[in-house]
Amino acid sequence: MIKQFKPTWMVNAIYDLQPAKLKSMGIKAVFTDLDNTVIPWNNPDGTPQLRTWLAELAKFNIRLVVISNNKHARVARAVHNLELEFISRAFKPSPSGINRALNRYHLRNEDVIMVGDQILTDVWASNNAHVRSVLVKPLVDSDAWVTKFNRKLEIIIMKALRKRYPDLKWQEEIK
Repeated sequence: MIKQFKPTWMVNAIYDLQPAKLKSMGIKAVFTDLDNTVIPWNNPDGTPQLRTWLAELAKFNIRLVVISNNKHARVARAVHNLELEFISRAFKPSPSGINRALNRYHLRNEDVIMVGDQILTDVWASNNAHVRSVLVKPLVDSDAWVTKFNRKLEIIIMKALRKRYPDLKWQEEIK
């Protein structure tokens, strides 16, 4: 049962994913959560570090697609200045949003990774969709009110994961 919450990798931030490494692994697209993964939930402008990373992804012809549980209008407004493609109302942990993205962009499960800051939505959805997952630390310490309950449950889940998988640790990059 606890295996459904296990991320494939854990890295500090989405920017730690090196596009050259992703390309060498056959990754054609990075699917990512929006809030506290790509941008802080309370600051939709993005950082210079994000823009540099997005440019580097583009050099390697790796697509970035935001997969969010938020409404279309909220996601569209948040990613407008970044010119990112997105799937809204993904209903994570259901795999439906990930599967919609796979179909829309004609990708296979092994062509993508899913990055997110929450075990109970992003990682679980990835595992449900049979896609490799990357758990990242939230960009900011605060959360929207709807996320706070999940964070408390994630502490319990992470303890169980570390007990079952003692080698599950934060890394500098995926290996």
